[in-house]
Amino acid sequence: MQFLAYLFDTSFRRRPQGWMVWPMTLYCAGVAVWVISAATWMRVDSLAMTIIFLSLILVPSFLLVAASPRSNPRHASWLDWILSAAAAASAVYFIMNISVTAERVSLLTPLSWHQFLFAGIMILLTLEITRRTVGLFLMLLVLSFITYNLFGHLLSGPMAHGYISLQHFVDINVYTSDGLFGAPVRVAATYAFLFVLFGTILERAGGGAFFFGLSSALTGRSPGGPAKVAVVSSALFGTMSGSPTSDVVATGSITIPMMKKLGYRAEMAAGTEVAASTGGSLLPPVMGSAAFIMAEVTGLDYLAICFAAIVPAVVYYIGIYIQVHMRSTTLGLKPLDEADVPKLRDVMISGWPYLIPLVGMTAMLVMHYSPSLTAVAASAMVWIVALARRSTRLTLVPTIEVLSETTIRMIGVTGACAAAGLVVGGITMTGLASKFSVLAFGMVGDSTFMILLLSALVTIILGLGMPTPSAYVLAAVLVGPTLVNELGLPLMSVHMFILYYAVLSAMTPPVAVASFAAAAIADANPIKISLEAMQLAVTAFIMPFAFIANPGVLQPWASTGDAMQALSVIMGCIIIAIGAETARRTTRVWGWLAILAGICLLSPWIEAKIAGLALAAFVTLRLRQKRIQLPAA
Repeated sequence: MQFLAYLFDTSFRRRPQGWMVWPMTLYCAGVAVWVISAATWMRVDSLAMTIIFLSLILVPSFLLVAASPRSNPRHASWLDWILSAAAAASAVYFIMNISVTAERVSLLTPLSWHQFLFAGIMILLTLEITRRTVGLFLMLLVLSFITYNLFGHLLSGPMAHGYISLQHFVDINVYTSDGLFGAPVRVAATYAFLFVLFGTILERAGGGAFFFGLSSALTGRSPGGPAKVAVVSSALFGTMSGSPTSDVVATGSITIPMMKKLGYRAEMAAGTEVAASTGGSLLPPVMGSAAFIMAEVTGLDYLAICFAAIVPAVVYYIGIYIQVHMRSTTLGLKPLDEADVPKLRDVMISGWPYLIPLVGMTAMLVMHYSPSLTAVAASAMVWIVALARRSTRLTLVPTIEVLSETTIRMIGVTGACAAAGLVVGGITMTGLASKFSVLAFGMVGDSTFMILLLSALVTIILGLGMPTPSAYVLAAVLVGPTLVNELGLPLMSVHMFILYYAVLSAMTPPVAVASFAAAAIADANPIKISLEAMQLAVTAFIMPFAFIANPGVLQPWASTGDAMQALSVIMGCIIIAIGAETARRTTRVWGWLAILAGICLLSPWIEAKIAGLALAAFVTLRLRQKRIQLPAA
């Protein structure tokens, strides 16, 4: 356990002290202003944008993120200053030589000594900020891929590749758009940054409190009220944060103590929050920033991805809500105290302006405005709403602080995306993605189900301790080509399949980052929290296979057949949730029969669906006769 903690430990964020406060705040706010300008009215080449963004954001990173949990929490060390100075020198070099980088012919024009030097510095800085913000595991994973790139020619068999010199490796990974300055960082510099800005402004303007009050008013009076408030508030908060860990910290700091106070076990309280918060990365429009990377990687329309994600995300939360309801009634857990439940009318009267930016953002996406422009416009709407409210008014100084906070929040995501870019560049050079298909078919044969199962396992392992964007992009590049090109599966279904398991890795032992965040709040064992969360989110571990078997669930409006597939998946997930909770608490036999009925409804065969529907009806009737409390239809 100590080894795992060391492997996945991340350093803390250091707050600027003394004379550093305003220079650091203004610098980070300036980076945010540049990103907004580049996304709206400036015409910047995509390679130039990624070079400038990564170069600028690395400069304050080593001063704001400590080297280890044992570092001085108030002052940066001399090593931090040296790394920051190296980042500043690299930033000046790369920004001044953008035109040279854009015009040179890779592999034909030899690298000069200074190009090689600063490329090496940039790679080392990226590895170090990755270690600090994401953990040693991702850094070692990147180093293992780099080692394979440089020495894989010494291997024999299907894993061998041609000789790749160090200069070849550096050239492709730093001086082209295939590596360090590739699609992951480009997404971080545009869509991801701007939607994080939207969430930061909304949170600072009081939007989080409004969503929590709305959740309390809707669900607080029913059995298990605090747990249901956690589910609904985490879903609402997740639409703007897109990070399971930050969602746990933001909403769990309120809901977990509240649940424990009313009789919930610590593991159950934290597990409910983790399951609900993890689903936030599956909810449009942010989806943990992975939706934007998916659009870049696949060429699919971002709006189409958002629409495809709606039904599965709603079903995810329905499954959790059903299990929370059944568990609460079985254990006799109480609703919230009446004094703590606000009236819906009062919540809406005081907070309805917060819905304006959300409605406006949705309308702009439907009207096919670019995601970047939509995020900027939605952020402006939130700022105007806050300006009109005296209690949350964002004047000049708070606005600067919000801009600065957005840049600081993006440090970890940017570091992980840059590290993922190095891996993607290496996979492209070595053809490792095609080798995965050889290994997969060699291990499990040509069984589509077994290859999907192997792909899910690989994705979860790649996602251990990682932010959603980097976990998704690694799996998409390594696993995606096999599923799409070799098995001929639908592109959207495959990448939604990969996204789900990349997200679920946040709650999967032994490294469930969201569970570790909840453990600190609940004072409970993180592994036990993970197991509780996985039981509540059981439908999410099964549903991705339904994307392949029933692709209509991702586009139920396309045809009657697709609508029927979607209905079958929804019914299947609901009966699986009921069965999982029934098997856990009351009659195991009927619970497992319900799960079997749900799996039949998720299968691609019409005969199995009919049998599953009949079995689901029979099991539900028997549970009613046994007076087992089921949720209302």
